[in-house]
Amino acid sequence: MAEALKNVITQSLECPVCLNTFTDPKILSCSHTYCKTCLDNILECHGNNQMLRCPVCRAETQVPNQDVSKLPANLALKSLIEDVKNQYHLCSICKSEDKPQAVVYCQDCGKYLCITCDNTHSLWQDFISHEILAMSEILSGKVSVRRYHKCRKHPKEDEECFCSDCRKFACFRCVVMEHTNEGHRVIEAAVYEISHTKSIEDLKSKADKKRSCFQKYVDFIDEQKERVSNVQKQCTDDINNAYEESVRQLTEKKDILIVEVKVRTEGVEKELDEMKKSAQEHITHLTNIADVVTNRTKIPFDMDALAAHDTLRQDLQEALKQEDPDYKQPMQSSKKGKSVTFKRKVGMDELNLGNIVNAVPKSIALPTSKDSINSMVSTPDGRMAVGYSTGGVEIFSADGQLQQTVLKHVGILGKGFLSDGRCVILASSNYIRLYTLEYTKLNVVFETLSDDEGGFATLTVDGDDQIYVSYWKAKKILVFSPAGGKAIREIPCNLNEALQITSYNEYLITSSCKAIRLIDKQDVLKYEFAKEGYLLYAAVSQWNTILIATLKHGAGLVSIDEYTNELKHVQNLVDDYKIEKPEKYWYSLQQYRSGEIALCTPDRLYIFD
Repeated sequence: MAEALKNVITQSLECPVCLNTFTDPKILSCSHTYCKTCLDNILECHGNNQMLRCPVCRAETQVPNQDVSKLPANLALKSLIEDVKNQYHLCSICKSEDKPQAVVYCQDCGKYLCITCDNTHSLWQDFISHEILAMSEILSGKVSVRRYHKCRKHPKEDEECFCSDCRKFACFRCVVMEHTNEGHRVIEAAVYEISHTKSIEDLKSKADKKRSCFQKYVDFIDEQKERVSNVQKQCTDDINNAYEESVRQLTEKKDILIVEVKVRTEGVEKELDEMKKSAQEHITHLTNIADVVTNRTKIPFDMDALAAHDTLRQDLQEALKQEDPDYKQPMQSSKKGKSVTFKRKVGMDELNLGNIVNAVPKSIALPTSKDSINSMVSTPDGRMAVGYSTGGVEIFSADGQLQQTVLKHVGILGKGFLSDGRCVILASSNYIRLYTLEYTKLNVVFETLSDDEGGFATLTVDGDDQIYVSYWKAKKILVFSPAGGKAIREIPCNLNEALQITSYNEYLITSSCKAIRLIDKQDVLKYEFAKEGYLLYAAVSQWNTILIATLKHGAGLVSIDEYTNELKHVQNLVDDYKIEKPEKYWYSLQQYRSGEIALCTPDRLYIFD
């Protein structure tokens, strides 16, 4: 009976949120008690509002000046915790009335042992592997005792069951007496613990993905800020160069122009900072509430703890409903800054350096080193990788600068990137090869179809890191795992001449030059777009819409339009732009993360701002 009472008292000393013994316990107006640190975390999760909602009963308590330390302390509970910590533990095995003091605790037996019983216990073969804790470490707080939960009504019975409707644990006798009526769903406690742990892990995984989503958004905003800052620096440099060529009398005008550039660009940077701040606040909110809910190794047992964790899990689920960031907002803001340029006046007014004007976007046409461009894909760091069937990958920045050349001796038919940055290459003879971030070949073998079996092939990678290879002659798509080996499944393409494929959410976009088709991953056609007399090529935009390039090959004209996920027209982006007509009927379309659209012909790369 004394041991059962001790267990009840010990359970009552646990905070319902962190499930550990209370530290600096604070009382809310509803009389529920929590650790000060737990209340600080809960208050921060709700935006540091002065009203704090109790996780158990959801009653609100006003926090003076948002300072939890000013809430009243639970002095009686604090004193009881000290008494429990300081009390001596007696041996649970010895039968004499004058029991000796315990020196160790066996986690597996759930017993306190004196020196003599500990020596005997350690000699038994079955007990050798038991986990033994020294009392000195327990009392110092370095380790914690794993307690066995007993039924409060039947102290000799373990709480082996859990009622999903009552939200409480119970022993078998309590189940028979109180939980057999209609509506009571009783399961094993171990099954509930496994389900509870999996639910927490799923929530943590979703929180990590949402946090990663917003972190990418913040990184994107930083990129836009840097581009705007580069514009400001370039304009300032141009102004300074013109000033140095002019007389000292133009100092005042120079200063005015620099201020004008600063005013125009700082307004844009301020807009981007506000967007970044909002995104970072959401990241912080997700991090704090996810930590409170998921960073726990214990399962709540009593009703208060269950209510607290149910409330916090609901708060996290509400936070996960936040819409993913809209990249169009920072893009539109940055365009205002990127359009700022300095136009010098020459041969007109000698006392006027020039003016700050809005630049007109232009395309960039870059003749490449070979007439064999065969594929193009965005890199994880926001650049564009252009592959050549005769060998090599050239990587271009959004302003058209060639920054890197890799895999010079590998013929490139297609390529993609996994979520961890590894590069997937579809090489000559339809071999799939895997490379590290530094383009070092990995020893992973894929069992693909040969040229004779599959014919011309193309490749894409989806968001789950599955690799799709489309074979034109075999009329099918094989799906591979990054681990290599045989294809994990096959998608027939009887109605689709998939000369190019692109992963799009849960679908695939196939381009056959004559038609763009949106199919699911069982080859069921969802939507189709065709335009008589044009060559058609598709890509996924940075805003998760679909871009389609329509080419009049004979006239050397290209138009690029944006479409919804149902292939409904949204807007025209490029209209009948004149390109150098290539000999081969082969094009590739992609979009930079910063918004520029890239179009490849077999011998040129065009970049549209």
